[in-house]
Amino acid sequence: MIELLLLILVIVMVGLNSRTGKRVAALESELEAIKAALRQQAITLPSPAEAVSTGTAADALQDRPASPVELAAREAAEAEAPVAAVSEDVGTGHETVVPGPVLKPAAQAKTSENLESYLGARWPVWVGGVALAFGGIFLVRYSIEAGLLGPAARLTLAGIFGLLLLAAGEIVRRRAMPQMSERFSNAMIPGALTAAGAVTLLGAIYAAYGIYEFIGPASAFVLLALVSFATIALSLLHGQALAGLGLLASLLTPGLVATEEPNANALFIFLGLTWLAVNAASRFRQWTVVPMLANIGVGLWAVAYVAGSDAFDPLPPALALIVMIAGTGFFWPGSRYEAGASARTGWRALLLRPPLKIMLSIAIMTMLPALVMVLRHAEGAGMVLFGFAAIMATLAALGASRIHAVWPAIIAAAGSILGITITALIWFDYVPQSVLPAPADGQPAQALTFTNEITVYLLLGAIFTLLGFAFLKRFRRQQPEFSIVWAFLMPAVPVALAFISFLNFGNLGRDWTHGLYGLGLGLVLLGAADWLFRRGGDTAEDGTGPSVDWPANLLVAGSFAGFTLCLHALTNGIVTTILVSVLGFAYLLAMRAKPWPALPWMMAAATLIVFGRIAWEPTLIGPNSLGTTPFFNALLPGYGIPTLLAIVSAWLLRDSPDFRVRNLMQALASLAALMTIAVLVRHAMNGGVLDSRVPTLGEQSIYTLVTVGFSGILMTLDLQRPSPVFRFGSMIAGVIATINVLSLHLFALNPYFSGENTGRWPFFNLLLIGYLLPALAYGLVAFYARGRRPMPYVAMLAVAGAVLGFLWATLSVRRFWQGDNIADWKGFLQGETYTYSVVWLLIGVALLALGSKLDAKSLRLASAGLVLIAVVKVFLIDMSNLEGILRALSFIGLGAVLIGIGLFYQRILVNRSANPAPADSPADSQGTTS
Repeated sequence: MIELLLLILVIVMVGLNSRTGKRVAALESELEAIKAALRQQAITLPSPAEAVSTGTAADALQDRPASPVELAAREAAEAEAPVAAVSEDVGTGHETVVPGPVLKPAAQAKTSENLESYLGARWPVWVGGVALAFGGIFLVRYSIEAGLLGPAARLTLAGIFGLLLLAAGEIVRRRAMPQMSERFSNAMIPGALTAAGAVTLLGAIYAAYGIYEFIGPASAFVLLALVSFATIALSLLHGQALAGLGLLASLLTPGLVATEEPNANALFIFLGLTWLAVNAASRFRQWTVVPMLANIGVGLWAVAYVAGSDAFDPLPPALALIVMIAGTGFFWPGSRYEAGASARTGWRALLLRPPLKIMLSIAIMTMLPALVMVLRHAEGAGMVLFGFAAIMATLAALGASRIHAVWPAIIAAAGSILGITITALIWFDYVPQSVLPAPADGQPAQALTFTNEITVYLLLGAIFTLLGFAFLKRFRRQQPEFSIVWAFLMPAVPVALAFISFLNFGNLGRDWTHGLYGLGLGLVLLGAADWLFRRGGDTAEDGTGPSVDWPANLLVAGSFAGFTLCLHALTNGIVTTILVSVLGFAYLLAMRAKPWPALPWMMAAATLIVFGRIAWEPTLIGPNSLGTTPFFNALLPGYGIPTLLAIVSAWLLRDSPDFRVRNLMQALASLAALMTIAVLVRHAMNGGVLDSRVPTLGEQSIYTLVTVGFSGILMTLDLQRPSPVFRFGSMIAGVIATINVLSLHLFALNPYFSGENTGRWPFFNLLLIGYLLPALAYGLVAFYARGRRPMPYVAMLAVAGAVLGFLWATLSVRRFWQGDNIADWKGFLQGETYTYSVVWLLIGVALLALGSKLDAKSLRLASAGLVLIAVVKVFLIDMSNLEGILRALSFIGLGAVLIGIGLFYQRILVNRSANPAPADSPADSQGTTS
């Protein structure tokens, strides 16, 4: 095994050297460019006056991305410049910088690192340290194989060897390191010797415990812990890598030492002390990698304990995680980070604020164990949920107390919502005891009340609201982006938690707990919004900032969400639907007293919520409770009142300067009106039943008439008060109606294919409402749209009307010959076939005359198409299917009509040649929209 490790190490070193050799040429050329740039800077140093004049330009360019050559030059200059002495207060994070003597650039040492320095000063150090460690291992192995020494002597010599390595590291550090360059700080020889000594001591202690059993678990644990902590302490002298070694040893110690009675308290106390030691050293030396690894290690230990224990105690891991979060806020108060965070603005800068690695790791590695605790909530003690809530609340507090802790705030909110979702899924299949059969002993079953779940999650949501207040009070003006984050979280988290709690653990009939919680939350957020509006917008101290006060407006939206929660908890059915719309309308009317931009948007939100409730339950009160009286039933107020309020709101906002909410309300009001009419019609046409059955032709015809009429109404509104909603909404309605005609009237619901009876009356039958009335409606809307809508849209309406009229005439002929039922299985009679030709030609002639009188080219083209169909029908069908006089009359009539049409067109063309006129009507040449 050892030989395999050595072989792998040699292969890795050869590969790295080969890769390094390929980059030598590029490195040397780049270093030469750096030297030339440094010489040029040394020659052309600016005078003090020039430095002052160029200060502003330097500030403006400091955020510009630098090229690789400039970065390398900057790093080389910083490495050669005198190092300022920095004195920091670890407890408060305030730094005192003592400037060192300023040397002239010409006097600075100009050194560069080449391939020789890489291979001679860096790699041998760490490889030598590894070789020393392997040498100690091979020495012990040889003594064992040769039987030279006993176990006690071997362990003693191993311990002495480890101590000698530690001493050698300290001697080299004191004597040789003062003359070493700072560039080799990550390849210090003392650090390598110290690391080898620490590994040797750790191996000797574990061998004494695990192999030879000279010491017990307690002694082994204490000794391993002492060596680990000593290694962490020595890292202050030898660098971050040694701190990582001490951290690794500390994290492995509990796993290496086994005991018959595991003690969770001792485990997490030790892990907490390890974390504190690592972060103290890291804060002193400004390391960020080792603290991140410490967060990950302790978090994984917490996950392993909670997931792997048969009966776990949530208190030790919860306290350890809380100590980690609180310690992060203490060790990294961010005075050095807050200065840079305030200087850089924008969402990207907010999400990437240092120390990013520490903040991300602490947030993720405390959320994961907390979620695992919730997963085992049903098996654990009653304090599991309280431990989870305490962890999430502490993490959120870290996000509210540090302006660089945006990720803890976001992840705490996400973790809280995930936690209650997991809890709800755990109890998703729970059956209340009231519906279960009584136990055999006759005693009443104990009902589950979910008091702990409701209490924990409602309190957790309230904590987010309080933390949001605290953040906005401290940092609102200095941190506009982060303020928006907290203004969103402080209503979103409590409302989400309360809604999930109400739906899963509450009384869906009437729940006073959740209802009063929503009422109180809404009042508090509304008062907070008023407080923010009174204090002014998001303008920063330098006078810059967004024009919209987003935090205050988000709190207005949060108050609406709280009141909506209250309505859902205290009411149900149609009452909730109507009151939600009334609530949104009340916010809209509040604009007369408070000119808050978010108020009209709440009416739009209320209308969308009403749509959602309708999609969930179209009957609003349940299908069994819905009356069968047409129109005058629960659907009229349930749909009508929200629609009426939406229409009034759109009218009140007709002159609103915010065109977005104005257009949105116009669209929602239009959609609500169309939906209300459609639902009332379906209820009336289906005997008071609202279900998913396929509508009949009569019902679908009403929908088509409503949609076409709706298109005309929107067009009229657009002409009176131009609006893109009315303009495009009218055309969308026309297109939807046309699609219905092409798919349903022509094929799916056509009585010829469906076999539906058309009725006993000759004219007032199903064909009238199914085809003639929609055809007339299409014709009127097309005529009204001439010159007001694009020509293709007008042509679409005209063609749809013509097709419906053609179908009415054709199907009426079939009904005349076949009776009420005109299904296709009846075939065709000869008289029926001849009548089709006569009717089609008459319709063609009528369209030609009408198109000539109105100067409508579209009607004349429709006439030509219909006559062409008649010609094809006569030559292909009548010739083969008709006999006797009917065949002759068919061809004679066709010939006479065609000659008459030709004579008609010849006279028109002669007249136009004598009196030139526009090729078509104004409507045909216009394609603009009003």
